[in-house]
Amino acid sequence: MSAVEAKLAELGLTLPEVVPPLAAYQPAVQSGPYVYTAGQLPMVDGKLPVTGKVGLEVTPEEAKELARTCALNALAAVKSVAGDLDRIARVVKVVGFVASAADFTGQPGVVNGASELLGEVLGDKGVHARSAVGVAVLPLDAPVEVEIQVELAP
Repeated sequence: MSAVEAKLAELGLTLPEVVPPLAAYQPAVQSGPYVYTAGQLPMVDGKLPVTGKVGLEVTPEEAKELARTCALNALAAVKSVAGDLDRIARVVKVVGFVASAADFTGQPGVVNGASELLGEVLGDKGVHARSAVGVAVLPLDAPVEVEIQVELAP
């Protein structure tokens, strides 16, 4: 077991299977030392635990937990390409999309769920640049979607 997966286990988490693509794309691709993930939905066992807009059907607290799940799914996608999560030199960028009610402005707090998970699991290697974007709707009516870019060690 890798050190990163041991840390996940210590946190009571397991790395899920890679979420299969919903369309014509790959869950992750490597270019040089970087791995880019596709947007990861908060799928658990092949389905979304909740759907809807944050600030209407989904609370910000629920959405923050869903963002954690997205980050976990993103790590699974990275592993599918890198082979070993211990190869992560650092998380470079996180982009979070939040399906938001018209008056909801707490997107950064929601995406903190992903950022905090990456920090808990990877320590200083998990510190990253980030965007948190409010959108009208996401695939399958998901409340949140997260993509990450990581740099791999040689």
